[in-house]
Amino acid sequence: MINKKILFLLGLFMGSGLNAQVIDRMQQPVLAYPDTRKGDVVHEYFGTKVEDPYNWLENDRAEETEQWVADQNKVTSFYLDKINSRESIAKRLKELMNYPKVSSPIKAGEFYFFYKNDGLQNQAVIYLQKGEKGEPEVFIDPNEVNPEGTTSISIVSVSDDYKYVVLNVAEAGSDWSKFHVMEIESKRKLNAELSWIKFSGASWDENGFYYSRYPEPKKGSEFSAANSNHMVYYHKIGDVQAEDKLVYENKENPNLYHWTSVTEDNKYLILYAATGTDGYECMFKEVEGQSTFKKLFSGFENKSSVIDHRDGMFLIHTDIDAPNYRLIAVDPNRPGPDTWKEVIPEKEHLLESVSTGGGKYYANYLEKASNKVYEIDYGSNVAREIALPGAGSVSGFSGKRDYAKLFYGYTSFNYPYTIFEYDIASGKSKVFYQPELKFNPEDFVSKQVTYESKDGTPVSMFVVHKKGLVLDGSNPTFLYGYGGFNISLTPYFSTSNIVLLENGGVFAMPNLRGGGEYGENWHKAGMLLKKQNVFDDFIAAAEYLIDEKYTNPKRLAIAGGSNGGLLVGACMTQRPELFRVAFPAVGVMDMLRYHKFTVGWGWIPEYGCSDSSKVHFDNLFGYSPLHNLKEGVEYPCTMVTTADHDDRVVPAHSFKFAARLQECHKGKNPVLIRIETDAGHGAGKPTVKIIQEQADKWAFMFANMRAKIIY
Repeated sequence: MINKKILFLLGLFMGSGLNAQVIDRMQQPVLAYPDTRKGDVVHEYFGTKVEDPYNWLENDRAEETEQWVADQNKVTSFYLDKINSRESIAKRLKELMNYPKVSSPIKAGEFYFFYKNDGLQNQAVIYLQKGEKGEPEVFIDPNEVNPEGTTSISIVSVSDDYKYVVLNVAEAGSDWSKFHVMEIESKRKLNAELSWIKFSGASWDENGFYYSRYPEPKKGSEFSAANSNHMVYYHKIGDVQAEDKLVYENKENPNLYHWTSVTEDNKYLILYAATGTDGYECMFKEVEGQSTFKKLFSGFENKSSVIDHRDGMFLIHTDIDAPNYRLIAVDPNRPGPDTWKEVIPEKEHLLESVSTGGGKYYANYLEKASNKVYEIDYGSNVAREIALPGAGSVSGFSGKRDYAKLFYGYTSFNYPYTIFEYDIASGKSKVFYQPELKFNPEDFVSKQVTYESKDGTPVSMFVVHKKGLVLDGSNPTFLYGYGGFNISLTPYFSTSNIVLLENGGVFAMPNLRGGGEYGENWHKAGMLLKKQNVFDDFIAAAEYLIDEKYTNPKRLAIAGGSNGGLLVGACMTQRPELFRVAFPAVGVMDMLRYHKFTVGWGWIPEYGCSDSSKVHFDNLFGYSPLHNLKEGVEYPCTMVTTADHDDRVVPAHSFKFAARLQECHKGKNPVLIRIETDAGHGAGKPTVKIIQEQADKWAFMFANMRAKIIY
């Protein structure tokens, strides 16, 4: 849940391979769901007793639970196998995804790293080339490391002398990973392998790097037990992990995240500590000489990050007294607020990030949930806007001070992710790599609309569809949302969405409160005791799409993952009649116990805690999807999705919700759970699993919408 952009890349599919007769046969029978044993576990919160009959499903490694998973998957597979269009959907998705995808280059002295997927490879391959015109060579291929495609490998960082690279290796989608160190020129892997790492970078100095890790967990509890004591270590090149030096831990408060960075001039080590996924405090010490950390920003109410150290001053991106963020200069010797100097003042639009490269600063703003980037001269504060192809999303614009050019990526709903090379001297960009697609993106149109939520708050929403689409209220529509953790949903390209669009469907993505699109005030308006605002915003988006004749309740699907899975679960329990299909993916469904598993305690600043006060218990109990399912209600056609190696939002959330949903549901709508094996929260999922998972979802959705496809 701490990723910067959590994008559940879904599309829609309208199924002609499934004729009305087959649909009728599927809809009429009541599915025989597996028997789920009910226990007698009861929890008490501030005088209120709450039954937890499916508590035993929290033990996802127990033999009984594993049998339950197998039985549920059998029912789901049986149902999906009856949909004739499932295979044609998978075939079309495979065609659409089969094109080369290349990342922005990562400069490492005279070398360049980049990722490339030829089309249908399960994992992107890391390439290395010497110089701008050198011949690319495979540096490491995850598909050879694991032919099953469930091992993902990514670059964490490159050493300052460009001799070494740290690689992150993750198995089966788990958040647990290992660090491997490789010599760049020789491609030789060093002997040291660093284990039990979660949520960590690698910050280099001259002889090694700083990283964060947890203690080794008890065997058998690796994917479910609460994680605590996130420590910072220093790894010296040539040593083994047992010789790594402990740099920082906080035994008095073991439920803290810690991460580090080293300033580009190698003078300061910056340490961050967070109670969860919201605010954090910041400390620093000199890399050489100073032995203890000094506080730069105390407390966990705000978010202040060191961007650079220049001319004896820290450059800080902060929301202190600036909910839309600003850039300030802070003297390490006199860090008090009375000495702060304004570098980039707060403005009307969100200053999403500030990066450095080529001696310049790049201010990345969000204006109505789309990026605009300005290059700024340090000192003079003269700014020039970077010309972009249109309203979309941008990443990049970072590098060392001596770089003459930078790379960045741009994408939008009908603009595939394209790499640009930016010349700093001229301020001009040119296409570095643009994929060749097997369809025409110009056939589709995207727009941004504004609607009113329940309390009158205006909310923006992106709407994408085929040009010339008739708004007659019958279009299959896919409404995707997130609404939390200060995450911004901005335009992105998805081949799965193309399947929807070319078949006359509508994709809609609102910028709900709880997200970060409109600054910290927007985020706070959808967290803690105000979480209901998020659900109201999403429900209002659905009502807008119906009122404006895009669709109707029989042709409307809702989807979201992680915190977005909670969103779907809450909305389908509050307004079951409003939606035909619901896809709660890897969702936080038990809001009373989420903090008791893996890193769930880190979400307390966002949600509150059922154990902390009656006010928070009442709030969480009031919308928790698991606890708000009511017997005798006809719920939407539902496919819950999770994975056996999800150690962020543990699968118990989805297990318990699906069991209770099957118990409560009245009517013939299918309410299924699809449990992926050897997969996790979503990151690192192999292409073959992505294609099958999405084909299953679109087949399920359009079969139950009784829609036709052109394939």
